[in-house]
Amino acid sequence: MAKPVEPEDLAAYSFLSEPSFSPDGSFAALSVHRALLDKDEYEGNLWIVPTAGGEPRQLTTAGKDSAPKVSPDGKRVLFTSKREIGKDDKGNALYMIPTDGGEARLLLRRKEGIEGVAWSPDGRRGLFLSNVGEDEEDVRTIRRINFWFNDKGFIYNVRKHIFQIDLETKEAKQLTKGEFDVTKAAWSHDGRQIAYVAQTDDRRPYLQDLFIYEVASKKKRQLTKHNMEIASVAWSPDDRQLAFLGNDFPRGFASHNHLWLIGASGGSPTRLDDLDRSLQNGLNSDVRLGGVNSDPKWVGDRIYHLVAEGGSVHLRAQRVRDRKAETIVGGNRSVEAFQVNAKGIVFTAMEMAVPAELYTMDRGVRQLTEFNGETRKKLAIRKPEAFTFKASDGATIDAWILGPAKKGKVPTILYVHGGPKTAFGNSYLHEFQVFAAKGYAVLFTNPRGSDGYSEDFADIRSHYGERDYLDLMEAVDFASSKYPFVDSKRLAVAGGSYGGFMTNWVVTQTDRFQAAVTDRSISSWWTFWGTSDIGPSFGRDQIGADPWDDEEATLAKSPLRHVKNVTTPLLLVHSLEDLRCWHVEAIQFFTALRYYGKKAEMVLFPKENHDLSRGGKPKHRVARLHAYLRWFGTHLS
Repeated sequence: MAKPVEPEDLAAYSFLSEPSFSPDGSFAALSVHRALLDKDEYEGNLWIVPTAGGEPRQLTTAGKDSAPKVSPDGKRVLFTSKREIGKDDKGNALYMIPTDGGEARLLLRRKEGIEGVAWSPDGRRGLFLSNVGEDEEDVRTIRRINFWFNDKGFIYNVRKHIFQIDLETKEAKQLTKGEFDVTKAAWSHDGRQIAYVAQTDDRRPYLQDLFIYEVASKKKRQLTKHNMEIASVAWSPDDRQLAFLGNDFPRGFASHNHLWLIGASGGSPTRLDDLDRSLQNGLNSDVRLGGVNSDPKWVGDRIYHLVAEGGSVHLRAQRVRDRKAETIVGGNRSVEAFQVNAKGIVFTAMEMAVPAELYTMDRGVRQLTEFNGETRKKLAIRKPEAFTFKASDGATIDAWILGPAKKGKVPTILYVHGGPKTAFGNSYLHEFQVFAAKGYAVLFTNPRGSDGYSEDFADIRSHYGERDYLDLMEAVDFASSKYPFVDSKRLAVAGGSYGGFMTNWVVTQTDRFQAAVTDRSISSWWTFWGTSDIGPSFGRDQIGADPWDDEEATLAKSPLRHVKNVTTPLLLVHSLEDLRCWHVEAIQFFTALRYYGKKAEMVLFPKENHDLSRGGKPKHRVARLHAYLRWFGTHLS
């Protein structure tokens, strides 16, 4: 008999990486990670999965391996690893292993890190991104804005650049240099050029440009005009054009990513898609460990890309010649990452009650793996029920409710997602399963500001705490009337990041909730502006002004100003190395709450960042869920 889901069952899941597809379409390689509670770390190994049928084969056993990339001849795999590197030491290493097994060969170890690995078309060289510059461990002299970044720490004296490595001699050399950061890089099919995306303006890090690097001459040329956000790049089969995902900020950071074309020799970008949807995966899940990739793939006359549609993420193909498009993989699922070549398609996907697995297209979707099959049999995983309701202004809002196994009325948690431009939907959340197993109903919804809908729906800039707040409260009203098990006298509200801001906002605006948990939150837009790694750009965009240009707007939208209104017992959860929403956001709100005699507690996690709930140390992730359960149990019993 299946058992209720416990916080410790985080260790039961397999987290799947982006797949790498063999050229002949016969197999895919991927890394599979698991949380080890006894060691308080994640174990990762490489697997080979046949696409025609048959059992997956484990390729490595070191427990430290990630991000495999299959060679152009299908005989070798490049991968990154933390082998022989201490748990708390910086950096990683690049290895190569035959696809039919054997010993892995060390190519390069860098304390500055190795990421974005790619094979050259001739299979003789590798490409990767790595930091350049020395980190000052003691006294720091900082002259650059954007001096730190969440999950990376201080970055003011390092830059990220492209490196090339000869796979026979192991000689590595740096290709790009300068005061800029490369975020993506891709070989042309003839191996003569490398397209790359770079941030060149520290004051406006949200802008990127597209460049071409000539391998023989070492010359570079800029294709775009420093007026777009560019997320990824892919070459056309004839190397004459480039496709990229990005936007030109029609609605600031609420803008959708779209598919664009530009000539490899220059010209103005032209938009290919006609969707009022974002071409990326913004769904929330806590069983990923970085296994999402939205980069487009150009095969023949079609460019394959993801598209967010309500609570789902689908795989779509856009034809270049006539600009017609079709959905390749639809349904109530979240396509996480995919690979396409002339032989077929492989992709990872999850559903609300199904953690990620690997699939292929074979006259329809066909599942290739059961990495989480035993976990689904062992755990009493419950499937949320989807519903919609009409908001008071007439808009249709998507929502879901995860009911507990208990009969009768039960306490109910309104959970608010982060972003705000992310979404809930057809993706798996261990956290919600834990709450349901403990006897709570979980209500979650995509209010105004969410991804997956129109840009107008997503755009709440300068209006935080207004229509989004009403959508959330009206979701509670609707669920209370529709579902008899919702106990409207025992309600809680919780959320992280933007969801943490909204939890803070909710408890300053209403007393209808009996408990609240705010996680990695914002309490003051003034302090956020000056301390967050994205504060000056994101804060100005979302509030509409810099703090000193409109003090009233900045303070009026800050929960801290309204702290005296709080009557709901509030638990504040924060990581001490969260550089997205620095811990001052929790500390100042907690201090004010206790100063005024409010019921509040604060739980601080050392050596964790903004991604604690999704990629923190396993024991801390479990402890975080126990803190939630203790608070709910105390105030909703």
